[in-house]
Amino acid sequence: MIRFEQVSKWYGDYQALADVSAHVASGEVVVVCGPSGSGKSTLIRTVNRLEPIASGRVLVQGSDVHAPGTDLNRLRQEVGFVFQQFNLFPHLTVLGNLTLAPVYARGLPATQAKELAQGLLARVGLAAKADAYPAELSGGQQQRVAIARALAMNPRIMLFDEPTSALDPEMVGEVLQVMRDLARQGMTMIVVTHEMGFARSVANRVWFMDQGRILEQSDPERFFVTPGHERARQFLRQVLDPLAD
Repeated sequence: MIRFEQVSKWYGDYQALADVSAHVASGEVVVVCGPSGSGKSTLIRTVNRLEPIASGRVLVQGSDVHAPGTDLNRLRQEVGFVFQQFNLFPHLTVLGNLTLAPVYARGLPATQAKELAQGLLARVGLAAKADAYPAELSGGQQQRVAIARALAMNPRIMLFDEPTSALDPEMVGEVLQVMRDLARQGMTMIVVTHEMGFARSVANRVWFMDQGRILEQSDPERFFVTPGHERARQFLRQVLDPLAD
């Protein structure tokens, strides 16, 4: 469903992605982890062309995302994206945030968009917050609204860029639970996260990145028990037991 073929990306003289090749199958959950600055967020942002690439190809359902003439509006309807910083419209209610894109991008009638939004809010446990404004919600609630907003476009793929990094610790669980539910329902997902418990329990595969390269691709059991790359072993020691050294 998603394929990276020798993808490279530069920021000036700095190479953020170096000949990355990998694929994600339909219904698969891939967690991308690694140290800060390793290229994780840059990689997933190439999937819906939020970041241009220097060379290589990114294919979504067989279509070359970065080819001239690609219909970006149509692509982004198929690929939902959840950011670190919720990015909700502060002047709109929760319901307004969810109905805006379906009405104006998909042409959904307002009544149908409202019904869809209410169903999604119930799905993420926020049915009672439809008329609230973002400022009236906790961080965890805002992120769940952001997930519901992405789902309102009925995407085939969901991308998550460190969705819990801006949350207080006690709010992380409620967002991860929504993501677990999506995984159980068969949503194709790429998740950039430092939440190793989520990776171990939900991911079909884990990609470990460093210096713009995927150094390891393996199932969670192998990655967490017997990682093959020394850099991955070092990373896990630091993340799972930061006082070990």
